Amino acid sequence: MDTYILALDQGTTSSRAILFDGAGRAVSVSQKPFSQFYPKPGWVEHDPLEIWSSQIWAARDAIAAARVSPSQIAGIGIANQRETAIFWDRKTGDPVGPAIVWQDRRTAEICRRLSAEGLEKTVVERTGLLLDPYFSSTKIMWFLESDAGIRARAMGGDICFGTVDTWLLSKLTGRHLTDPSNASRTMLFDIHKGEWDPELASAMGVPLAMLPRVCPSSSDFGVAPSSLLGADIPVRGVLGDQQAALLGQACLEPGDVKVTYGTGCFCLLATGTKPVASRNRLLTTVAWDLGTGLEYALEGSVFIGGAVVQWLRDELRILSSAAESETMSRAVPDTAGVYFVPAFVGMGAPYWDPDARGSILGITRGTGQEHIVRAGLESIAFQTRDLVDAMQRDAGRSIRSVRVDGGASTNAFLMQFQSDILGVPLVRPRTFETTALGAAFAAGLAAGVWESRERLSSIWQSDVIFEPAMPDVVRGSLVEGWNAAVQAARSFGRRA
Repeated sequence: MDTYILALDQGTTSSRAILFDGAGRAVSVSQKPFSQFYPKPGWVEHDPLEIWSSQIWAARDAIAAARVSPSQIAGIGIANQRETAIFWDRKTGDPVGPAIVWQDRRTAEICRRLSAEGLEKTVVERTGLLLDPYFSSTKIMWFLESDAGIRARAMGGDICFGTVDTWLLSKLTGRHLTDPSNASRTMLFDIHKGEWDPELASAMGVPLAMLPRVCPSSSDFGVAPSSLLGADIPVRGVLGDQQAALLGQACLEPGDVKVTYGTGCFCLLATGTKPVASRNRLLTTVAWDLGTGLEYALEGSVFIGGAVVQWLRDELRILSSAAESETMSRAVPDTAGVYFVPAFVGMGAPYWDPDARGSILGITRGTGQEHIVRAGLESIAFQTRDLVDAMQRDAGRSIRSVRVDGGASTNAFLMQFQSDILGVPLVRPRTFETTALGAAFAAGLAAGVWESRERLSSIWQSDVIFEPAMPDVVRGSLVEGWNAAVQAARSFGRRA
């Protein structure tokens, strides 16, 4: 019989399941959205039980749609939204409160407090992260500080913490586990030693008893019983979503780069078995442990990527659809000097400037809708260039090409402009489901479906290559204008 791998791709707004065959082809896909809750300004929450119910529904639906026997599934791989924090009762398995989502900013004051206590230097050196509400540990602190009874139960080992992968594992297999890629996003994991850091946990008041055991990303995470999916199926792979996309793009060698274009943009550069400390305010993160030890990556994130197109469509209403942005951008030869800095929520790496404000500069009487739309698309490429440039400086090497995925990578205008402004080829793969494919790769290696990393590289195939065609002098002039626009947006945000 043919053998399959089931990938669970648990995202911020929906849960997806994809069944892959032994050639790495998607046989069936199922997706189910779930609710978003915004109880206060800056707060974002999910219902843990709805995350679970939507994910198990998608898994069952994908298996049914493929018309294969569950006994043919050699393993399950999980990819997940990363820094979201979930808490549950160790005995009953029931959640204790809502999931605090990675986008949530309620712990900004806790971060300022930790910074004032002098903890940031230790955080950066040991975890590779910056002291920011984005990561999980301050969410745990907030949760424990909000209820003395909860803190007492946590100290006694009765409350479990986990990121979404750990929560799904607890429901699938009954085990309290995670992998290094997710652990490295908590701000509690020493990425050099590959273990939880007792000193950081103590400084943040987090009981070690709450934390899951860390297993290699490609290993044995337990078995999902037949009562869930129709057969006993082992869970063999776990990866945070961006690391999963890096693996799904077969970025297995130091210097390999992928960019995922979604609501934001995530750029990761594989650095191999040695972590590279960033001097340009990027993040140093664990890529994975495929059973042979920790491997690392540099990561940078753009807060507003594809969301700029959504804003042009939904708020300015100068687009009827996201796809129309490509047609409008091609209707003019350039932006006529217009620059759009979409700092709607400040700016991410490498600036990390929460005070920057969205700005459209260079407008004249002749500026039309097409110029603004084109400037919006170009802003995605300019921000990504900032990340890639910082990565090249940190890694001390030139980037030869960039592999791209995500919704906005279907926009041929954007991809060509991105190649032009980077001055390197962009490679778009044949399989767009790179996050799920990465989870499948991790599981398939442990399950013996694929025998080696080299086999994964042979499964990955390119579809379209965008070659740079912009003269250096034009590129230099455009980048100079972008830098001036960013400076103006940041200066405006810092005004008295």
